[in-house]
Amino acid sequence: MLRPRGRAMIFEPPGCAKSTYACAGSAWYMGKFPDSQIIYTSYATGIAAKQSRRVRQICRDPQYQCIWPEHPLLLDDQRAVDDWSLTNGSSFLAAGILAGITGNRADGVMNDDPVANREQADSPTIREKIYAEFMDTVMTRAKPKMWVILIQTRWHEDDLAGSILPEKYNGESGLIECRDGQVWDVLCIAAEAERKDDVLGRKPGEFVWPEHFPKEHWGTWRNNPRAKRTWSALYQQRPSPQVGVQFDRGVLERAQYNPNIAHGQPSGRPKELRYYGASDYATLADDGDFSEHGVFGMDEHGELWEVGWWFGQKETDVSIEAFIAKVGMWKPAKWWHEGGLIDKAIGPAIRRRMRETQKYVALEALPSIQSKDLKLQSFHARANAGHVHFRDNAEGDRVIDQLVGFPGAKFDDAADVCGLIGRGIDQMVDARVIVVKQRPLLVPYTGTWLEWNERNADKPKVRFQS
Repeated sequence: MLRPRGRAMIFEPPGCAKSTYACAGSAWYMGKFPDSQIIYTSYATGIAAKQSRRVRQICRDPQYQCIWPEHPLLLDDQRAVDDWSLTNGSSFLAAGILAGITGNRADGVMNDDPVANREQADSPTIREKIYAEFMDTVMTRAKPKMWVILIQTRWHEDDLAGSILPEKYNGESGLIECRDGQVWDVLCIAAEAERKDDVLGRKPGEFVWPEHFPKEHWGTWRNNPRAKRTWSALYQQRPSPQVGVQFDRGVLERAQYNPNIAHGQPSGRPKELRYYGASDYATLADDGDFSEHGVFGMDEHGELWEVGWWFGQKETDVSIEAFIAKVGMWKPAKWWHEGGLIDKAIGPAIRRRMRETQKYVALEALPSIQSKDLKLQSFHARANAGHVHFRDNAEGDRVIDQLVGFPGAKFDDAADVCGLIGRGIDQMVDARVIVVKQRPLLVPYTGTWLEWNERNADKPKVRFQS
């Protein structure tokens, strides 16, 4: 991380000691490497100055001064809290990222929390200013071997980190080649583990720092329907916009339901549904895209209920087996995927597996559409009318994030599945569950038959002529 010309990004939830470690790391570097210059930036000069005081306090500690052979001391005539030096030649400069730091050089840069709040994060103007200042001012302060550490929570897909990370970054940690042409060492820690390759080795569902934060601590944001975006971005490091070009998050709120709750009950979904599925296949497991399978149920009122989802960056045979599993579980009436090259490449293998497993569904390839807007036009109309419901879980959140971010989100594979569902159902004559009301039959000489005859005794009898 502190290797010559090293680059690192650290994403952690609020309160997880990001700034504390940044201060301790800065003090360590200044003592370990004499004549080093560090620039510390944040979203405001006042915040940067606060952290500067913490670093200076560490350097004043007698124990700190005894660690290094040079015994670095704080120069007595350095009273400025944002610009001070040690007797070993190391110096520290703190400033707001938009305040300007020209005229200084650095061996290392700590950029801690470049965004102040949601208002700044959602402002394209402020985001562009922060990025321009970082590239044109902060990065140009570099000595030949300057290292850079960017520490933040994720506020927006196009925040400072998002503007540097690759377009299809998906929360992974490790060495990542980014859009600035540099390889960044990324450490991404979500409050609640979601990935199987969690960088802390946690299982999905386990929380960070359980010795310090009880599970109830996270419920303030995790269990609050109005704080879903805050939980996703600041705590899970999965930022997404509130309102997209096509979809408004407000009409895509998750609902808590399960297959055994009858229609009409609180937070319930219908029992009687006709199921439909769609798939979006990635042709290669390592091309950055995901293969996706989504299953929706339609009730007698035309409402769509998401009931099952699968996604993965897997080989084609694994994706087909996941499709077969969904078919066997839900027994859908129809299933759609994209036509063209995808259908020609994968269609024969899908049909062969259906024959081998004896799990069938009416499979149809829809024509490929290049326009992203037209892809989701049908589904968009249903969703914005409030007729689409998603489960209140991580899978539902993930699909909604893609829909709201569409068409500018890093990933749109789940959104493509929704588009296929909308297009497929629209071209059907009637996708609803048809309920046929049957007239009751009268069995002669039963109690019901005798009562009917008594009620109709004064009515003329119908005679049949031979």
